[in-house]
Amino acid sequence: MLRFKILASAIPLLAAAVFARSEIGSVSHPCIALGDTSVELTSLFWTAGVHVAFTDDPARATVRVQITEDADAADFAVVDDGLGSESETCQANPSTRLISIAAQPVDGGQVIYLSTEGPADYRVYVRSKTFSQREAAALIVGARGGHRHLQAASL
Repeated sequence: MLRFKILASAIPLLAAAVFARSEIGSVSHPCIALGDTSVELTSLFWTAGVHVAFTDDPARATVRVQITEDADAADFAVVDDGLGSESETCQANPSTRLISIAAQPVDGGQVIYLSTEGPADYRVYVRSKTFSQREAAALIVGARGGHRHLQAASL
């Protein structure tokens, strides 16, 4: 009977481990490669090393990201043809940085104000069928660790 109880308690743990492994190893989430490191969005909050949130109030933001219509003016540009063969550069590896988008700001996490007007710490250009503007903003902020890129004027 004791063996059955141990087996019954281990099954949910094994199922969670399989689910977490498939989530981490998946490249179905937006991902960018930066040198030897890849930065990937994950929906698993507890596996992410970086958590970002979004706000509609610029006063609450720690990082401001501007959506630009000019790729040449952007610090980060995402342009793709949509679904197709994905690059091997974003395969999960030990140096993959996982980022989650939280519904509410997390202690120590960056809070992003996304707009089409400046001032901005980062400027992004997005023309993609696989990346949203929010996902691109989360990736660039998560990749940079939230450090300010530009000297933005305070509002």
